Amino acid sequence: MNLDQARAVVVQEARELLAEMDAALLHLEHSGFEAEQVNAVFRAVHTIKGSAGLFALDHLVSFCHTLESVLEQVRAGDTELDGALLSVLLTCGDYIAGMITEVEQGREHHDPDPDLRVRLLDQLSGYLQAAAAEPHVQPAAAEPQHQTEVLGSPYWHISLRPFPQVLSLGLEPISFLRYLSAVGRIVQLRTLTHGIPSGAAFDPQLNYLSYEIQFECEAGQAAIEDVFTFLLEHCELNILPPHSPPEAYTQLFRDLPEGRAELLEMLIACGALAEVDQALLVPVGADERDAVADKTESTAAPKSKGEQLFIKVEVSKLDQLINLVGELVIADAAARAAQHGSEQTRQEASEVVTTLVEDIRDVSLALRMVAIGEVFQRFPRVVRDLSREMGKDIELHITGAETELDKSMVEKLSDPLLHLVRNAIDHGVESAHERLAAGKPARSQLRLNAFHESGSVVIEISDDGRGLDRARIHAKAVERGLLQPDQEVSDSDLFELIFRAGFSTAEAVSNLSGRGVGLDVVRTNIEKLRGEVELFSRAGQGTTVRVRLPLTLAIIEGFQVRVAGEAFVLPLEQVIECVDLSGQVGDHELLDLRGEALPFVRLRQLFGKPAAQGLRESLLVVQYGSSRAGIVVDQLMGELQAVIKPLGQLFAQNAFLSGSTILGDGSVALILDVAQLIKRASASAYTWHSEHAG
Repeated sequence: MNLDQARAVVVQEARELLAEMDAALLHLEHSGFEAEQVNAVFRAVHTIKGSAGLFALDHLVSFCHTLESVLEQVRAGDTELDGALLSVLLTCGDYIAGMITEVEQGREHHDPDPDLRVRLLDQLSGYLQAAAAEPHVQPAAAEPQHQTEVLGSPYWHISLRPFPQVLSLGLEPISFLRYLSAVGRIVQLRTLTHGIPSGAAFDPQLNYLSYEIQFECEAGQAAIEDVFTFLLEHCELNILPPHSPPEAYTQLFRDLPEGRAELLEMLIACGALAEVDQALLVPVGADERDAVADKTESTAAPKSKGEQLFIKVEVSKLDQLINLVGELVIADAAARAAQHGSEQTRQEASEVVTTLVEDIRDVSLALRMVAIGEVFQRFPRVVRDLSREMGKDIELHITGAETELDKSMVEKLSDPLLHLVRNAIDHGVESAHERLAAGKPARSQLRLNAFHESGSVVIEISDDGRGLDRARIHAKAVERGLLQPDQEVSDSDLFELIFRAGFSTAEAVSNLSGRGVGLDVVRTNIEKLRGEVELFSRAGQGTTVRVRLPLTLAIIEGFQVRVAGEAFVLPLEQVIECVDLSGQVGDHELLDLRGEALPFVRLRQLFGKPAAQGLRESLLVVQYGSSRAGIVVDQLMGELQAVIKPLGQLFAQNAFLSGSTILGDGSVALILDVAQLIKRASASAYTWHSEHAG
């Protein structure tokens, strides 16, 4: 793994830790002090600091160190975790997130907000000084027994012996020494080179260096050990505190295989030792050195599986995939052998391979599926901050966070959902005073819900606020020339207008709304994911925005049709049934299907193809959400697996196409957007019915 890959892992891990930190702080604010939650916050900051130290991100390390010190006081009970401190800690998380973004963009030493940093450090220092100023009564037993006698060196002594394999694990010892400099001051450093072999025995992928360090810092031994957290299992580390007796250094000499002369010189120079038994300077023999090397290699070897840390999937899913691949290997061998058998034997072998390929496809796609809670977890903080800013009392309810969605879609959902939540808080939810005057509870309810429905993922953002003002939206639409003053439209058609670019009914511009920018972008981004946005509202009762998305953007089960010799594919999960028309459908836009009025659209007509005389047509009944329509095609070709490919610029602007796929014969088939086709069929049927009514 190269440096850029390692940095990407650190960034991802830091963001996950910050999300956990945010959740723990919000829990503390809501439920009061809980040691487990405080420890979770401390662990998050400590781990981020450790990772930052590996990359010499001193700016981040120093800030996290100060924050960690305050959290340590909270854990010890020396500082009260009140509302003011919680707000400071939440803001610290925001600042760290900003620094992580700078690291991700390659600006490791750039401060995203210097003024905020100064303000936060001043606030954190205030808590540290307040705790230090409180009197502490020390028990008599804790007082030093020899107050006038000083033994040995006034510095910490650190003996660091990294194992040979540390470099192949991505652990560079120098980065830990840089991190150590951020905790205190390295007074003296000796690099021991005795282990470097000569000639062909030298392996550039192995570490041969060791280090003896005299170190000055005010922190305790735990803080020094924390510097080497990620290296502890891959090195021998000895730490002696200041003023250690000569016996401690004597024992250190016995434990070290080499470099004793350099260590003695260092200890005498700093006053730790005046004299030492010369026998301690005799180097260990070759046999002993080999035994030590064997010991370190055997200890480090099991740790070489660290690469699995980057696979964030359930082990059971990986086991299932491996088992299926094994079965496929066996089935492939059987299929090769069957080539010399009967037609039935070949067909059976081919069917087994096909079934296993489908199973592997399903399991592989499952590896990409993640819980939508990854997106939802940021909204408790958003609701908290905005409700305080706007003086509104809002309670957030999240359900369905375990609902799984394709990872690539989750990453692109965050911003659209964030805007919908902000819009609900700004426009939908009333102030406590307004709610009480309307006979409602002072506290409003905002709900985030996700669930699976008809092969799609549905996400709902609901509030119990004032609902949409139909009269104001109508007046704004008339003002912009979108409607005639006396034109009557349904609620759904009227509410659709708020997704138009620049459409806003806000009376004043704020940092949240009123500029007419946002909802049109939300719809555009959702439609890029082959999704759809619906809006439902009742005056005085609230508003619900429903986002419907496909489960995956990679592979779908499709149904192939042909129109004018061209191949098209529809998602199989949206095809309800196929009907042989046999000339039953005329030129109008409605079909009586078993007593149900079904709007339909002809693909030939839609794509500008001439009508085919005497052709036997077929009708596919499709459904998206609660809406149904018919699609008239020339031929039904059957089911297939479609690997979705993006559209080129030539077709990207066509609303009725959502992608393309490569067929088995190498030709290209276009994937139809069922939601848009249903809309087109319904609109055409409504127009036809209006023109012929009466």
